[in-house]
Amino acid sequence: MARIAIVTPARAGSRSGNRHTAARWARMLRAAGHRVTVLTQWRGERCDLLVALHARRSFASIERYRAAHPAAPLAVVLTGTDLYRDLPACAEARHSLELGNRLIVLQVEALRRLAPGLRRKAAVVYQSADPAVRHAPPARAFRVAVLGHLREEKDPFRAADALAHLSADVEVLQLGAALSPDMAREARRRMAREPRYRWLGSVPHARALTLLAKSHLLVVSSRMEGGANVIAEAARIGTPVLASRVPGNVGMLGREYPGYFPLGDERALARCIARVRRNPDYHFQLRSSLRARRKLFAPATERAALLRALGPLLRPRARGSSTSARPGPVGRASGRRTPR
Repeated sequence: MARIAIVTPARAGSRSGNRHTAARWARMLRAAGHRVTVLTQWRGERCDLLVALHARRSFASIERYRAAHPAAPLAVVLTGTDLYRDLPACAEARHSLELGNRLIVLQVEALRRLAPGLRRKAAVVYQSADPAVRHAPPARAFRVAVLGHLREEKDPFRAADALAHLSADVEVLQLGAALSPDMAREARRRMAREPRYRWLGSVPHARALTLLAKSHLLVVSSRMEGGANVIAEAARIGTPVLASRVPGNVGMLGREYPGYFPLGDERALARCIARVRRNPDYHFQLRSSLRARRKLFAPATERAALLRALGPLLRPRARGSSTSARPGPVGRASGRRTPR
């Protein structure tokens, strides 16, 4: 049994994806017999392993831990903003990756963002979901769901923009807190002008899953994603997904998934939505392609991948050995080959 500290910048009670990941991993690691604490910062708490979510935002904890324990195990989990915004520009984010013994990414395409030396110590852990609801959309209107906090990285109003190019019986239901006053004002402005668009704000997770199950489609229009947990939830529920063709979404859904649209293109998104409504074969393709990925997002799969990724860091080490040694190639940790 090991003492494990998980650091996430998201505070307790937050409905952010990082906080959900930290809480879920804590439950999985406790079930495996470990003692786990979830923190927003590491300030010297005793632990055998630190797992830090977010290379940039958790840098202070990562640096403090490494300075206090030069040879202790450290795992760094890369988010979408780490991979697709911060790494090229932020020296602290890059330094976090160098300090970690293990790097964890949440979908396989993320490995391509890492230099070969870093890729060798990386592992893929897909996020999971185990919702109690199943796909049961309404008959009255064709409902498109958008789940996620309203912030620029999510391109949150792309599905709402698509309504201008769709028939009157299509509606967009948006869930998620506005992370700025401007985003809240924009959502309210759109509701005032377009009755087919509804923004419900932040809702409890169980309520969000119920609404996702009662939608015909999920739209994930993000500009960047580390590995959207809502895709895993939709796959487990059975709600088809239309997604922007960005690496984080492709890493979750697979390169051959038929439901992509070009980033920022509401007309293309509208065509995809209309095609789902009018073409049963296309609708079947989406559902069957998503069903083929369903086991990838099962809790047992995530738990096994997480334990494989962290296992080498938890093994007893010989006296004087250095934890900076590489813990093994990604293929062994994640069960997947490193892409060329």
